[in-house]
Amino acid sequence: MYFGVYLDCHMDGQLGMHGENSLEPQLMERFVESGSPGQSKAELELDSEIKSKALLKISAVKAGGMTSLAIDDRGALWMWGNCPQENSDGDGSLMFVSSFTPIRVWDFRGHTVVKVACGNEHVVALVSAGEKHKGDDLVCYTWGGNGHGQLGLGDTENRVRPEMIGMFNQEFQWTVYEVACGAFHTALLTRKKRPSDTLESMCWTFGLGDRGQLGHGTTQSVLVPEPVKELPQPVYLVSVDCGLFHTSVVSSAGDVWSWGMEKGLGLCPDASFTGTDSGDAISPLRISGDGVHGPKFNDPVQVSCGAAHTVLVAHDGCKLWSWGRGRSGVLGNGKTVDCFAPSIVLWPPRNEDFKQEELNQPDKNVDKEGSDGDSEMEKKLSLAMEEMKLLQSKLSTMERYASILHGSIFGKPFEEQDIPSSLQNSGTFDIAREWESMLESADRSKLVRLEMFYRNMLAGVKDKMMKKRIQEIIKEYLPSSTQGK
Repeated sequence: MYFGVYLDCHMDGQLGMHGENSLEPQLMERFVESGSPGQSKAELELDSEIKSKALLKISAVKAGGMTSLAIDDRGALWMWGNCPQENSDGDGSLMFVSSFTPIRVWDFRGHTVVKVACGNEHVVALVSAGEKHKGDDLVCYTWGGNGHGQLGLGDTENRVRPEMIGMFNQEFQWTVYEVACGAFHTALLTRKKRPSDTLESMCWTFGLGDRGQLGHGTTQSVLVPEPVKELPQPVYLVSVDCGLFHTSVVSSAGDVWSWGMEKGLGLCPDASFTGTDSGDAISPLRISGDGVHGPKFNDPVQVSCGAAHTVLVAHDGCKLWSWGRGRSGVLGNGKTVDCFAPSIVLWPPRNEDFKQEELNQPDKNVDKEGSDGDSEMEKKLSLAMEEMKLLQSKLSTMERYASILHGSIFGKPFEEQDIPSSLQNSGTFDIAREWESMLESADRSKLVRLEMFYRNMLAGVKDKMMKKRIQEIIKEYLPSSTQGK
C-alpha cells in the first residue's frame, strides 16, 4: 500500500508535508525522497538505489504526541515530525528537530524492524537480532526523552540514538513481542522463549507512575522494566496499549485489565468523584463485559487507548466496545457522555458510501418496479436514520445533564441501577416515596453529603431572595422619592 496521512496538527511536521494543517487525508508524495541529515556516502548510494526501484510499501504505522513512524516492507523504520537528534553544538545532548518529510532511521540498517511505538518524546522499537526476523530473536531498543525513566535503561538521561534494553538480551528467558507507549511511560509484553511447555506471557512497565499507570501498586516512577505482578498467572496477553496516563491489556481468553487514571477507565482528573469511586487504580482492575455478551470478550483482537478512553475489538473483529471519556463522540456509542463500563460501538455506521455500495449491487432477478421499490425503501430508511440520529443527540444531552446533576448531589456518576425501581417497572415515579426509600438506605456519609449539598443550595436561594427583595424595595422607594421633590 502507498502511504497517506490522517487528520492531525501540522505544527511539527507530523503530517509529513509542508504547508498548513490538513482537514482531509493527503497523499505523502515525498515519502522516499528524503534522507537522513547525517548519511554517509554508502548510505546515500543505498538510498538512491531504493528510490530508483519500485515505490516502498508500508507494513505498519504509528503516531505519538508530535511524531509519526512507519515500517516499510523491507523492515526499515522511517520517522517524521518532532524527531530526536544530536544538538548542533556537538556536545552529544538531545534536541528535537521538526522534519516535514520522512527520514530513515539508519541505526537499524542490516536488521528488520518488526514493531514500533512512540510517546510524547520517546520511541520504542522491536528489531531482529539478525538481518531477518526469525522466531524469538527480537531485541528491544529505546531512544529520545527519558526524564521519567521511560526508556527503561536505569537512569533519566536522554538518548539521541537507539540503545538496547539490556535485560531483554538474547540470553533472557523471555522475548518481547508487543510494545506500547503512553505520554511518559512504556509497556511491553513478553512470552517464554520456545520451546516452552506452557503458553504464557508477562506485562512489563516502566517510566512515569504518578497516576498508577505502571500497575505496580504504587504511584512511584520506575527506571527499569518491572513485571505487573497482580495480573493472574498463567495468562497469555494478546494486546497492550497505553493512553496518556493509563494502560490496558487483553488476554486470549477475553479478559481485559486496565490501570491508571480513574480505576483504569481512562478518564481525566476532572472526572474524579468522592468516596469509594475516587482515585486511580494503581493495580490492574478487571473490566467486565456489558452483561449482554457475557463477562468476557470472546475472540479478542486488539485493545487501543486514546488520551482518556479505551476501545476493544473482539468477536474476531465483528464487535467493538468502548469506555472512558466520551467528549466529541469518541466512544462511538451515539453519545457524548462519559461511560464507566464497556458500551457497544454502533458498528458498522450506515453512511452514504455504505448505502451507495448496496444500491450498486446488481440483481438480475429484480425488475424496474422492484428497483423503484428498493429505492423508495432506501429513502425511508435514510429518513428513519436521520430521525434516530436526532433522537440520539437529544438523549445524549439529557443523559449528560442527568449525570452532572446526579454527580453534584450524590458524588458519583449516574448509572442504570440508579434509576428508581418504580420508574423501571411501571413507568411511573412517586418522588416522595422514592426519596424516603433513598434516605432509609443511605449510610451516614451519604446523608452528610446530602445535607451539605442542600444546605448550600438553600443558602444560595435565601441569599438570592434577599437580593431580589432589596431590589424591589429600592424600586418602590425611587419613584416616591422622585415625586416628593
